[in-house]
Amino acid sequence: MKYDAQDCELVEKYQLTPTIYDFRLRNPALAALTKPGQFVQVLVPSKTLRRPISVCDVEGDVIRLVFEVRGEGTALMAQTRVGETVNIIAPLGHGFTLHPNEKTIFIGGGIGVPPMLYSAKQCGSNAIVINGFRHKEAVILEEDFRQAAGRVIITTDDGSYGIHGFVTQPLAEVIEGADRICACGPTPMLRNIAKMAQQYGVPCEVSLEQRMACGVGACLGCAVAVKDGDRVVYRHVCKDGPVFSSEAVAWDGEKPQPPAVKKEG
Repeated sequence: MKYDAQDCELVEKYQLTPTIYDFRLRNPALAALTKPGQFVQVLVPSKTLRRPISVCDVEGDVIRLVFEVRGEGTALMAQTRVGETVNIIAPLGHGFTLHPNEKTIFIGGGIGVPPMLYSAKQCGSNAIVINGFRHKEAVILEEDFRQAAGRVIITTDDGSYGIHGFVTQPLAEVIEGADRICACGPTPMLRNIAKMAQQYGVPCEVSLEQRMACGVGACLGCAVAVKDGDRVVYRHVCKDGPVFSSEAVAWDGEKPQPPAVKKEG
């Protein structure tokens, strides 16, 4: 596949929290190609490396990106004004495996919440959404999810809103009979979800967070260890992911073994 950089017009911009922004970028051609779980690489003025941002939603000819300001690059992105052009490479990566008629649980944690919106929309009333945040002020996109899914559950670490606790608490109450789990968020959260999915025999896919440079598998900077049969090998989050089967991820830190050296003589 050829990856072309294209310009998009920023048609709407909202600030959801002091550090989280909601961009709507118009590009009919790219919007038509984008699938749930994929991401884009955004060009930041004066910066060499693009910034990877997960796709939150696609609405007609508009791609929606919800991102958090975490450094100088995303801070510069946040200064973009409505009407200005944003240059992106998209759509990138492999997304979630979704079947609209299946009872699917979508789980997001923190800034891993936005990419679950477009995914949950594919299953509509069959989607159960569990989103976890640190506190009430960090909760985002709740109404968007309520319009998209059959059921939405919110948890907060400090109990200031929704259920007091982690996403695994309500997951234990709804996992019975589920056909599939899709999740995105911090690695410890994904690891615990993967263990529960394995315990209940529910297929689970996770979207991994990893620092990226090129976004197309050329720089090899986003390698992650995954299981391939009885071996552990490296795969690249940008090209082979960001979505992987939870059973394939080497959660316990296993490292690929170097090939055996055949001794002569």
